[in-house]
Formats: sequence, structure tokens, C-alpha cells
Amino acid sequence: MISGTNSIGNKASKQGKKTFKTFDPKQNKDTEWTFYEASSSEIDEAVALATEAFKVYKDCSGEKKAEFLEAIAVEIEALGEELIDTYCKESGLPQGRAMGERGRTMGQLRAFAKVLKEGSWVEAVIEKAQPNREPMPKSDIRKMLFPLGPVVVFGASNFPLAFSTAGGDTASALAAGCPVIVKSHPMHAGTGELVSTAIIKAAEKTGMPNGVFSNLNSSGIEVGQQLVKHPKVKAVGFTGSIKGGTSLYKLANERDEPIPVFAEMGSINPVVVLQSALENDSDAWATKYASSITLGAGQFCTNPGLVLAVKGEKLDGFIKTLSEEILKLEPTCMLHPNIYAKYNEGKKELSAQSGVTITADYKKDTNANTAKPSILKVSGADFLANTKLHTEVFGPFSVVVICEATAEMVNILNHLEGQLTGTILGSEEDLENNYGVVDALQSRVGRILFNGVPTGVEVNSSMVHGGPFPATTDPRFTSVGTSAIKRWVRPVSFQDWPNKLLPLALQNENPLKITRLVEGEYTKN
Repeated sequence: MISGTNSIGNKASKQGKKTFKTFDPKQNKDTEWTFYEASSSEIDEAVALATEAFKVYKDCSGEKKAEFLEAIAVEIEALGEELIDTYCKESGLPQGRAMGERGRTMGQLRAFAKVLKEGSWVEAVIEKAQPNREPMPKSDIRKMLFPLGPVVVFGASNFPLAFSTAGGDTASALAAGCPVIVKSHPMHAGTGELVSTAIIKAAEKTGMPNGVFSNLNSSGIEVGQQLVKHPKVKAVGFTGSIKGGTSLYKLANERDEPIPVFAEMGSINPVVVLQSALENDSDAWATKYASSITLGAGQFCTNPGLVLAVKGEKLDGFIKTLSEEILKLEPTCMLHPNIYAKYNEGKKELSAQSGVTITADYKKDTNANTAKPSILKVSGADFLANTKLHTEVFGPFSVVVICEATAEMVNILNHLEGQLTGTILGSEEDLENNYGVVDALQSRVGRILFNGVPTGVEVNSSMVHGGPFPATTDPRFTSVGTSAIKRWVRPVSFQDWPNKLLPLALQNENPLKITRLVEGEYTKN
């Protein structure tokens, strides 16, 4: 049952005077639920509770934290049809997508639990003392990773489960030993509340300290701003727009004690189509990319919004097939009228730029908030001259850039902003003969694909879902996969410390049986 209250630890609270509703984009009307925006006193209470919880939670064993994460997955599944129905109502997304995203959310939690049980993620390093070393003795120095403290996570609009309340940011922060305060996304506050109840039940069942998790509602930006500025908050996770992410980043760096903001923001995910792909598989790739561009109404951060290839008849054929195939696909509902309106504004603005030709534009009547897909084409020279054409249009939209030669393509790639992904279509021989293209693309992205589509992000230890600014605020980290845990920790060294008083991960006997770097060698000894 959705109450519309905030969760401050295990307490439901509705002190705030401001209320709002979520929206059903398919029915084009408000949902039946009323939500209470968190007040300043509720924000302070949630942060204070998280600060106290951190004193206990940071010292919980990996096994105990793993038990907590696994319990969250169990409780999310136990929400059953109510969660799926609420998700679909608040997002306009289909039931299959909801069930898939729920499965991914539970899978992420269990993946981090596995990391915690194994334990080597703390990166324990030991350099033993050499008291007789000349000309100076060497101290015993040992290092490992420790959690930062309370973390604020902003729910994402386009993934109500996998990037929101119990999504990757929350799962990785809890795994690291950091209590989490979620600033729920106003588009799916009901979904967020249901997941919050699951997390709180799991915390109570596994004996976690009260305040290890809180969920706060808001309809605007004020609650998020107060959380980021709060002196006891130690880090922020955000998935959303470039404007929102950079504003939070600036706010965090203006604090007396600046804190890291790990924001995953915008990307047009360039796709380079090399000659063999045009000659041998042009229609197949065009058909596949029509589906990728329109998947989930184009509301993926890895949506392929830019395609580059060298001019010629084969490229003309690719553009023709792509344009025809994308118009055959049934348009789908977007997440919210605001997102729908921004999509149309962005599409209209880019379509009106000098040198741009519209090659596909869906004309049939559609239901409310349904995105009509579009494909544009432009010359490489016009694209280089107009940075507006580099802008992400969040929806089923892509721009094909017609390059004069490979050298122009490389120049364009070198002038692109940072991206989450880059893709090359072609043969192995193409890769060998186009090192400049590969090198330029690799320098601008966090993940580079060969002969695939960028939509779809695997959750594992080798995934990088990040990239140079403005794809993210810190290209050294990923927000997907088990390496995401490293955002919420810092290294601490212990010099000449008594063995029995060291953290277990650094003691001589290695009681945790983890892999450690000892004197330059990885070992469990």
C-alpha cells in the first residue's frame, strides 16, 4: 500500500506541507497517490540518522553486509505484482521491461553480495618492515579501502528500478559500507516507496543499524540541493541530465568540505560504420540500428544518437534502409509529458540547423506522450561547424554524419565531447587499417564496442559505464558493474601498527583468506 510518506530509517514521516502526484503517461493523467515532499527538518533527521548508523555499519563484516544485500533482493521480489503494476503506471513502460529491470536490480544486489563474501575488493596491500635496510630502515606500511560515510543517491527517471532506489548506486554504496539516503525521483515516487519498504524490511531482518537507508520525496530541486550541501553527507550518486549533474557537481565543490559527485549525465554514443559493413551487411545493420534507436522510446543513456560513415552509394543505401525501417516500428510512450515535450523541442531544433536533411520523420497519429522517431543526415563539415548538432536528443532520434574521407571522420571524433560508448562496425581488417579511428574513439568513450549495438549494459566486473566529461563527472569510475563500489571508498595506510590491532584484512594471519598484494606479489598467504 502506497502511503506517500518519507522513510527516515524505519520511520514513516510526512511533516512537509508540499505535496505532489506522479503521472501515468499512457493514460495521460495523474495517478491516485499523493506524496509528501521532505521538509528541512526531515532532511536533517535522515542525515543525522545515517551518520549514527555509519559508526556501526562501516564495521559490519562482509558476510553481514552481503546478507543484507541478498535480503533486499528477496524483499523486492516479494513485492510481487504491486511493484510491477506501479512501475508500469508511473513510467508508461511495458510489463516485460518492468520484470526485466526488477531482475537486473536483484542481480546487481546479489553480485555485490558475492564481492563482499570474497572480500578482496578492499585492495589490501602490505609492505613489510626492513629495520636493517641501508641507508635508512623501512617501516611496515599497510593499506586498504574504507567507506567514505553517508551517501546521497538521486533516482533516475529512465530506470525506476535499476538506477534508482535500490539500483546500482545504492547497492554499491551499501556494499562499500556507506549508509544511503535516496532522493526519490518525482516521476516514480510510488515505485520508490515500495522498494524502500523492501530495503527497510531487509535491514531490520538482518540486524542493520536504523538509518542505514532512508528515502526522501521531492517534486523539485530543493530537497536534492539541501542534501548535497549538508555537511555530514560525504558523496553523491546521480544519473540524469548534464544540466542537473553539473549543477550538483558545482554545488558540492562550493561546500566548505567539497565532496565527490559521481554523475552519469549525457551521451550520443557515436557509431562508426566502416567500409566492409557498408558493403557486406548494410541492410542488416540498418535494420538492427533502427531497433536500437527506438528501444524503450530511445530513453537509454546508451542510445546511438550519432552515426558516422564515409560518403558513397553504399552509405546512401544504409541511410535509406535505416530511415525506412525506423518508420515501420510502432512508436512507444515516453516516461512523462515533460520528457516528451523536451524530445520534440530537441528534435525540432536540430532539424532546423543549416545543412541538415530529415530522412525519416514519423507522420501517423499516435497516442498521448508517444515519441515519433526521426533520422537526420548532415555533412561532416556542417557537423564540425555546429556544436548544437552534438547535443543529445533524449528519445528515438539519430543523426547520420556523411564524411568526405576517413581523415574527416577522425577529426570529428577528436572534436566530440566525452561519451559513454563508441561502436565500430566492420571487419577485423578494417580495424587494423583504421587505427586513427579506433584511437580517436577510444579517447572519447568509456566502452568501445565492435560489431554490436550499445543499448544494453552487462552488470559484471569488467563493465565500464562511464566516460570523459560530460558523459560523467569522473571518467576513472563506472556506475555499472562491481567496480562501482570504488566510488564510495578511500585508501588508508597504517604505518608500524601492532598486528593484532590492524583491520582483519591487513593482519599477518590473513584471517579473511582474501587475496592481498604482499611485497609486490598477489597471494592469500
